[in-house]
Amino acid sequence: MTEPHLTESREGPLRRASLSRHTRETKIEGNLLIEGTGQARVSTGMPFFDHLLDQVCRHGLLDLTLQAEGDLEVDWHHTVEDTGLLLGSLLDTALGDRAGINRFGFFYAPLDEALARVVIDLSGRPFLVYDLPAERGERVRDFDIDLLEDFFQALTQKGRFTMHLHLLSGRNTHHKAEAVFKAFARALRIACARDPRQTGVPSTKGSL
Repeated sequence: MTEPHLTESREGPLRRASLSRHTRETKIEGNLLIEGTGQARVSTGMPFFDHLLDQVCRHGLLDLTLQAEGDLEVDWHHTVEDTGLLLGSLLDTALGDRAGINRFGFFYAPLDEALARVVIDLSGRPFLVYDLPAERGERVRDFDIDLLEDFFQALTQKGRFTMHLHLLSGRNTHHKAEAVFKAFARALRIACARDPRQTGVPSTKGSL
């Protein structure tokens, strides 16, 4: 993570957030820095999910510390969904009023035979179009790929943004999921980036 005494980047104040979410099912704590270098310290108890979140940091150049404890003995759904809720809240808090950002971002990411496209609008309006075809019960080791839709739904809800996510091709389940997360990371990186010509909020409404 970036040293705590740093408060500004060349473009302006650093955008960061620290939040926690505690319920009867999960306990999650996280710290996010948008102007990061891709450092991830993530532990959810689900190794493949940790791997996917690491992709978001590495390719989105976000610094993220996230510790999640959940009732994995019951099901993994609670922890995956609540991680999405907390990460979305971290992103929304760190972005603040969203003044000066690009707002829109899109990216195509291939991983061998898999190709994913993600388009993001940091509009303040939660909406998810999710198209990652998967067979019922499709897994990477013991991680159910079906849970990824719940993660992204929670993320867009609390992050207050619109996202269109499409897997355009793919055979290997690991490749399909990783391509999606890499495309998401790079699209988010573009959308969050500051444009020096954009002095206010990028909306005719005056707010996002």
